[in-house]
Amino acid sequence: MKIETLKKKKLSLTNDGRLELFFIGAGSAFTKRQYQTNLLIIKGKDHVLIDCGTKCPQALSELGVPVTDISNFLITHSHADHIGGLEEVCLMGRYVTKKKPLMIVNETYQYILWDMSLRGGCAYNEEEARDMLSFSDFWTIKRPIWLPDYPRETFKVDIGEINIKMMRTKHIPDSSSDWQSSFWSCGVIIDDRIMFTSDTRYDHDLVEFYETRFDFEAIFHDCQFFTGGVHAGIEELKQFSPEIKKKMYLTHYGDNWEDFEDKVKEYGFAGLTQQQVFYVFD
Repeated sequence: MKIETLKKKKLSLTNDGRLELFFIGAGSAFTKRQYQTNLLIIKGKDHVLIDCGTKCPQALSELGVPVTDISNFLITHSHADHIGGLEEVCLMGRYVTKKKPLMIVNETYQYILWDMSLRGGCAYNEEEARDMLSFSDFWTIKRPIWLPDYPRETFKVDIGEINIKMMRTKHIPDSSSDWQSSFWSCGVIIDDRIMFTSDTRYDHDLVEFYETRFDFEAIFHDCQFFTGGVHAGIEELKQFSPEIKKKMYLTHYGDNWEDFEDKVKEYGFAGLTQQQVFYVFD
């Protein structure tokens, strides 16, 4: 893996065929110094945006990419730093660009995303015509395929040359004992090479099982600098083996990251995920 800086003012949604990960942001939900942890995957002519938080359309605009240029979306869960920009995508697509982007979503999460979050701001826009809108009025839907031989709910989907597996995670509430009793959330595996947990509490089995199966080149893992609540704490993550930690980049961290840079090194992690650079996998 190589880390390359963005050399042009405008971010391109295509490349020469290499697998590139570009974190629009690397900060926590309430970051003021960075953007929120939303991930753009680019490979050849294909791209997928993993999560579109409140600040994501602004961040993309500053990179020269209107959010309406994003063709493919996958959402990992329903907190605002992961879905807060979607209403803009919906309304701009229907009333300005007149096109529907693609959403990778299973039936369970489609209901949660629409009925509990997006419906209130989108469904009633054409009420005078007595024609309430639905999720499919805004999105082209692509269903991932369930993979039966995994110990937790796992799906797969291909977007052009990009292969993605979606695995259920243990995020909220903080009282849930496992992924089954947690509200719907997922992480992703990209081309069987990279793991991105998105938001998750410390879940040793999540990392150990998929790492044993795929031997990842890099793991981008949720991390906060204290223990408790609904994110993995750095003191919990340090329990992983040195072999795992040396390929683990920490994401979704707070604005006080400078206070913990020495500890990140001391514990043997690969480092803090950097926003708006390319992680390149040849």
